[in-house]
Amino acid sequence: MNMKEEWTETEAQGPARSLQTSREFLTMSTSLVTELERLAEALEVGGAAPVEIPLGAVAEKIAKNLGVQTGEVAILGVSTRWRHLHFLVPQALKNVGFIPMSSTSALAARTARESKPEINNNFPSVRHATVFEGVKTATTTGESIQKIISAPILCKGKVVGVMQVSRKGATVTEAGADFTAEDLGKVLALCRPLGKLVRHLEGE
Repeated sequence: MNMKEEWTETEAQGPARSLQTSREFLTMSTSLVTELERLAEALEVGGAAPVEIPLGAVAEKIAKNLGVQTGEVAILGVSTRWRHLHFLVPQALKNVGFIPMSSTSALAARTARESKPEINNNFPSVRHATVFEGVKTATTTGESIQKIISAPILCKGKVVGVMQVSRKGATVTEAGADFTAEDLGKVLALCRPLGKLVRHLEGE
C-alpha cells in the first residue's frame, strides 16, 4: 500500500467528527498533525523507492480542520536554486507563475524571508500582490482574499515553504469569521510535519 492509499484508507475508516465543540475541533487538529507526522516518518524510512505524497488530500484535511474551502489553502515551496516560491497546492495555481523571494508586495515572500507567521483580518487594506488570488479553483470563485494566515514551513531550522490559509469573499464581512490566535496555533502545528514533506517534494 502506498502513502496515498494509506491516507485515503485512514480517512475512510476514521469516525465522523463534529466541529460543534472546541474539544472535538482540537481532537481533529491533533489527529491531523499525527497523520502528517506519520507521512513524514514514512519518507525517512522509504529508502530509494519513489514516494507519492498526496498533497491534495493533505490540503483538503487542512481546509476541513480550519473551516475554509480547499481552494483557500495554499502550500508553497521555496526553490533555493531559483530564489522563488511556487505553488504546490492549489493545483490551479501550479502553472500560473512563481513569486520572487525578493518581492516586496507578496506576503508569502515576506513570510519566507523573515520566517515569521502573521494574521491579517483586513487583507485588502494592505498593499499586496493580487495576481494569484483572482484565479478560480474547483472550490472557489476567484473572489478577493479578505482574511489570511501566513506561516513559514521549516525543516531543520530552514524555511522550505509557506502555508497560507485564507477566507475569500466580496467583502471582509462576507468572508466570514476573523482568524484567531488559536487558528494560527493550529496552522503552526501543521507546518512542523509539513516541513519534511515539502523538502522531499523540492528535492533540494
